[in-house]
Formats: sequence, C-alpha cells, structure tokens
Amino acid sequence: MLPPAKITARLKRTLPVRGPQAPTLSELMRWYCLNTNTHGCRRIVVSRGRLRRLLWILLTLSAVALILWQCAELLMNYYSASVSVTVQFQKLPFPAVTICNINPYKYSAMKEYLSELDKETKKALETFYGFSEGKSKVRRSVDDWNSTGSDFFQQIPLLKVEDLSRTATDLRTGQKRRVEGSVFHKDSSIVNSADSNDIIGFQLCDANNSSECALYTFSSGVNAIQEWYKLHYMNIMAQIPLETKEKLSYSADDLILTCFFDGLSCDKRHFTRFHHPLHGNCYTFNSGENGTILSTSTGGSEYGLHVVLYIDEADYNPFLVTSSGAKIMIHDQNEYPFIEDIGTEIETAAVTSIGMHFTRSRKLSKPYSDCTETGADIPVENLYNKSYSLQICLHSCFQKAMVESCGCAQYAQPLPPGAEYCNYKKYPNWMYCYYRLHEKFVKEQLGCQQICKDACSFKEWALTTSIAQWPSIVSEDWMLRVLSWDKGQKLNKKLNKTDLANLMVFYKDLNERFISENPANTLVILLSNFGGQLGLWMSCSVVCVIEIVEVFFIDSLSIVLRRQWQKAKKWWSHRQQGGSGRAAQASDVERQGHDNPVCIDEDLPTFTTALRLPLPQDSPLPRTPPPNYSTLRLETAFTEQLPDTLELDPDEH
Repeated sequence: MLPPAKITARLKRTLPVRGPQAPTLSELMRWYCLNTNTHGCRRIVVSRGRLRRLLWILLTLSAVALILWQCAELLMNYYSASVSVTVQFQKLPFPAVTICNINPYKYSAMKEYLSELDKETKKALETFYGFSEGKSKVRRSVDDWNSTGSDFFQQIPLLKVEDLSRTATDLRTGQKRRVEGSVFHKDSSIVNSADSNDIIGFQLCDANNSSECALYTFSSGVNAIQEWYKLHYMNIMAQIPLETKEKLSYSADDLILTCFFDGLSCDKRHFTRFHHPLHGNCYTFNSGENGTILSTSTGGSEYGLHVVLYIDEADYNPFLVTSSGAKIMIHDQNEYPFIEDIGTEIETAAVTSIGMHFTRSRKLSKPYSDCTETGADIPVENLYNKSYSLQICLHSCFQKAMVESCGCAQYAQPLPPGAEYCNYKKYPNWMYCYYRLHEKFVKEQLGCQQICKDACSFKEWALTTSIAQWPSIVSEDWMLRVLSWDKGQKLNKKLNKTDLANLMVFYKDLNERFISENPANTLVILLSNFGGQLGLWMSCSVVCVIEIVEVFFIDSLSIVLRRQWQKAKKWWSHRQQGGSGRAAQASDVERQGHDNPVCIDEDLPTFTTALRLPLPQDSPLPRTPPPNYSTLRLETAFTEQLPDTLELDPDEH
C-alpha cells in the first residue's frame, strides 16, 4: 500500500467518527440529538436520570403526535370544499323556452293505431267498475298492429287481485288464474285492509323461463289502468316510424296562436321543433340553432315572451293523459329539456306568469368536489346531442344497461348506435326485463348513481309562478271570437276558453348572479400553518425538517447499506481464505464509534465544570507549568523605593 493510502487508513482508524459517518444507527441518533436545534430530542440524550429522560421522551412523542394531528387537519382543510362565494351582477341573454302539449298526439289521428288497446281498456273498465259508453265505434286498422296486440293483451291482461295469496281474476275474460312470482306494489300508499277488490295489476313473466314472474299491483285502479295502458302504448309507438309520428302530433300552427317577445310580434319561425318520445312535437323558442340568441331590452312582464297556446282539449287521449294544458321548461340553449322530469305545467283558461331570476354557478373540481367539467371522464356515452348533465348521464347509463341486458332500447330515451326500440313483436321478453332493470336502477344496484357525477358548471333559473283567470268574463266573448276568426278558418270550429292557455315568461330583473367557488386555503397559507405547528410544538424550522429528512432517511439508509456491504465483504473475504484464521471481530470502526467524544451522555461542560474534568489518560496533553513566583516581582519606574515596600530578609525575623 502506498504511503498516502496508509496515512489515510490510519487517520480513519484513529480519528473520531462523527455525524453521518457514524458506524451505527444508535451513534447517528445520538449525534443528531446532541447537535439538532430541536430541543426535545437533545434533552432526551443529555438528561440525567431515567425518570427525567422518560418524561422528555413522553413530551417529545406527544409533541410529534400533536404535530401529525394538526398537520392532518390542515391537509383535510386544504383539500376540503371550503369555498368563498362571489356574486356578480350583469346583463344576460334570454333563455330557451320549450313548450309541449300534455297530449302528445292527436287522438283522432291515433285511433287506428290504438283501437284494439282502447277496446281492451274499455272492457276492463266495464268489468271492474261497470263503466259503459255504448257500442264502440272505433275503426279497426288495416295494419297488422291489432292482431299482434290482441295476442299480447291475452298474455298480459289486467288482473283483479282477490287475495294476496296468488289468486287473481282476468278482467278481460273473467276467468280466475293462479299468479306466481314476487309481488311489487307500485303505489307509495299500499292498501292495508282485508278488502282486496280495489287492488288490480298485471303480471309479467320471463319469456325464456315461464316460472320467473312478477306481479305488479296498484292500490288505485286509475294508476293501474294508466300504467298498463302506457306499457302497451310504448310497444305500439315504438313500431311507428318517426316521420309518421311527427305528422300525428301538433304542428307549430296548431299549437301557437299568438306570440310576442320584447314587445314585438313573433311567429313560428322563432321556434324550433324537436320530437319528444313521450310528448310528441315540442317547440323551443330562442333555441340558438341559427347561431343567434335573443336578448331582452329590460325586465318586466311587458318585455318577455308572451304566447297564447291552442290546447285542443277535445282531441285528447282519454286513457293516456288525465290533465289538460301544456308543459314548458326554461333551460340553456346547450341543455337538453327533460320535460317529463322537471317541466312546469300550464293551465288552460288561465294566464300563467313566470318571473325568472338567473344564477350561474361553478364548483371546484377535484380534489375539492367530485364533479366533472365536461363529462369526458365519465365512462358513459352521451346519447343526447347536448352538453353534459347529471340527468343525461343517468338516462344514458340506464339505456346502455337496457340494451346490454334486454337486447333493445327503451322507447322514452334516445337510441344508442346500432340499437332499436323495444316492441313485443321482435322482443317479447323486453317488458319483464325492463321492469326488473328499472327496479335495480331505483335501488341503485346498476351503479349508474356511482358512476355519474354532477357538472361543475351549471345554469339555473329560479321561477316564480302566478296564475290568473283568463279570459275574464266580460272579455271572454269578444276575445274568443277574435281568436276563432284568426285560427278558426283552418280549424273550422269555435274556440272554447278551455282550449286556450296564456303564457308569459320574463325576467324580473336583468341581473346575473354568478356564484363561484374559490379555495379558502392556498398553498402559502398551508405552509405557514405547517410552520406554525412545527414552531409551536417542536421549535422547528424548515432547516430542521430538512435535517430530519437527511438524518433519519438518507444517513440512516446509508449506514444500513454500508454495514450490509461490510458484512458481505467480510463473508466473501472469509470464503476466499477458505475459512481459516480467527473469527471475525468487531471492526475498529464500530469500536471507535463508542469513543466519539461528541456523543457524551451528559450536559456540555460549563466554565466551572470544565475545571474539574479529568484529562484523558490515553492522550495526555501538555499542562501549563505552575507560575514562578519570582516573575511576580513588580518592576517600578521609581528610583527610590519606599520603606514600606522593601523586601525583608527572612533571617531578620
């Protein structure tokens, strides 16, 4: 070995090992505790007595626990939806207004498709309630709807449940039959008496397994008949082409009598038609499809939308709808109008005034809330040609599950690509599948409610509705005459006030309320709070935290790896030597670590205690010799010495 290498090796063996170069973790921890600015750790090492040391250990661990708790609270507060709300006021455009007749199709035009269904419904009413209106004059259709419908009515008839022990009477034939399967009550209030004559319903069975059945009962005969009628109605409508259904519904000329917006006259050119599966032809005012969105000049009822609607109550389907009027919905131009879910009903023979307040809201996305910006992160295909919303996601999710489980799509929702609507001609099992699937959907067993999220940005119109009788008694005669003259030339009939509905939609004011969420805690505040907790409980700073990371993670890992490497080297050296020689002893470095003068188990010496410290015996240091008293003689500048300062001869005493 070269002389410089020998010198270096000897220095490593003789000099004390300090700090991160300590050979053991215990020495490293002792060095850290004695040199850190965190006072609690240092007091654990330098304190004398087990009780005092134990108390400092408990205090330090308690402080660490408090820091972890407080920092966890700060993190939870930082990532919580703690927000501040900012409200702004500014002018805004007019929203889209969608109007639908409650009756989706003209009953006079639908009779040929519904004749067989209506006949079965009237027969059930006559059997159950004694209802009779004479011989039916409904014309049979020449199409094949009726034969298929008749067979299907026999398979799924209306039943009068005589007792809940599986005995029921077929209202079509009067025959008693045994019903199997689970009983599902579809009403919110269930009849709880022994009289079961008021309970009617229908039974649905799996076409592939006749033993799998479900009996749906209703405490109200009206609800049971309507539900049964809608079930067959959707089967029939699913087989009619869209072009035919648009002709069977109401046109813009049929529905809209008069129109005014912002004090100016408007007509059907300002309305956009779209076909709703459950409400037929609906018309949207200010849809924005042509790229132009109308704005109102000022607030108030005189400057909003004012339309008079022709309802034509006499041409309503008596079994499909039980109320007359129109349904409207106020929404954004990019939002799909769910008329059947959140539409507002408009009365006939009345003027309905709807005042609006507009609020635009924006929520923070992750990690503050579980909302979605555009819906792109939701694994559900948007079946509607509109912007994302929670309702769109739920309907699309259910329709997707319907296609996957039943093989066809439910009629009330848009078609997925490559699918077709369910009907009993091609999919005889779809109704049982639909009801079972809908039951799972309501019970949140399909997972749609877990997958779908709220939109982070949404617009809301708060509506205030007021109703007044219209037209008044004194103006009824001349107003109906004028409207009949304007519209009656095509209708060839006199209008009644129950055929009309007056609607006004307007802004109460033109102020937009913009509510936005902003984080109440920023990163700077979070770090400041962390620093305050560390300083309060541990007298730490950022440098102390870096020191902790360096010692407890980097240096500790380095020591462990170094010791493992030394053991591996010794093992390999012993193997190369064939196992001869003395057993491996503790290394010099390990022994020297205990002699580290920095890692002492007492307080640092003060001036007084330093005078009493014994000198190390293995490395004596030169001591200062005692003073020579002759050197203490004072030299004076005076030539003559005073008598009292003369030194006496000791022999003279």
